[in-house]
Amino acid sequence: MPSSVPSFDELLDGAERSAVHLEMRDAYGVAGEADDFTHWKATGERDTNPDSPYWGPWTRLIRRTVARGVVVRRARIVSEPVTDYIRYEHGATQVNIDAGEQVRWLPRRRASDIALPGNDFWLIDGRLIRWNHFSGDGASGGGEISEDPAAAKLCAEAFEAVWVRATPHDDYRIS
Repeated sequence: MPSSVPSFDELLDGAERSAVHLEMRDAYGVAGEADDFTHWKATGERDTNPDSPYWGPWTRLIRRTVARGVVVRRARIVSEPVTDYIRYEHGATQVNIDAGEQVRWLPRRRASDIALPGNDFWLIDGRLIRWNHFSGDGASGGGEISEDPAAAKLCAEAFEAVWVRATPHDDYRIS
């Protein structure tokens, strides 16, 4: 297992066919979005400008990845009724879609019989995993890279099972 974790730019720039991301937490406390989340909770306003300093680096990365023919999909497993954090995420997901991601939502109770890995992940080309670790309060605990074939198979099968059951973003209504 490599000791250094590539940046998301390096991971997605190296993707040839696919990049899938499975999110399974109901709240994240990532430092880089703390101010935006606090602002949203106070005002209900969310930055949805794809070219803003907040979104620009991500949307540029996704656009260039998709332009090369890489399919980028994101699935979110969420408890219902959803948390404030999921409302916050849902409110700006159109930015991800406009950049070229495909996004779906799966209510947690519909995922009970799916074998899921213990952590959120990115799976690149069905073989390279970037595990996303988080602390109990949702702060980033760093990433980890794996090319273990059995783990990659678990991630691929879990993602596809979630994807098939999940609702496309445009059709998912927050409860």
